[in-house]
Amino acid sequence: MTRAVLSLGSNLGDRLAHLRAAVAALGDAVLVVSGVYETPPWGDADQPAYLNAAVMVADPAATPRDWLERARAAERAAGRVRDPERRFGPRTLDVDVIAVWDAAGEPVLSDDPELTLPHPRAHLRAFVLRPWIDIEPHGRLPGHGWLTDLLNAEPLAGDALELSPRPDLALESTP
Repeated sequence: MTRAVLSLGSNLGDRLAHLRAAVAALGDAVLVVSGVYETPPWGDADQPAYLNAAVMVADPAATPRDWLERARAAERAAGRVRDPERRFGPRTLDVDVIAVWDAAGEPVLSDDPELTLPHPRAHLRAFVLRPWIDIEPHGRLPGHGWLTDLLNAEPLAGDALELSPRPDLALESTP
């Protein structure tokens, strides 16, 4: 596998530092990083606002499982603690593998419960789609369509309006 889109989010502690540490942990695999967006919490409104971003990564030797392990390692390094009682609760860092493409540029599909590809709820999340558009303006979510069409469709149009670009906050694409 060679290329993946990862979604980054943080709403506890030094949110920007957590996102920057995740990008740094991905190292030379990082191709491009989106802008940073401040977003209301999704799924559980009783928590602080998030900072979100997207990262395009590539590694000719990486499998989808490798991207998942790298995501989890970054979360552990940020002190992420998973609360089984609160699935969409606050977190220091959340790194989701959104989509993976193989060496031929074909999307990888997986129904593995631990790593479903593409991410089963990405098409419903403006905080994933909007940053992804920053790094791939003509991108498509495999099985769902053009990112811009998804972002502008109901019910996401309202969610997209709640995203606040944060041009004052930048993530570096190199460690």
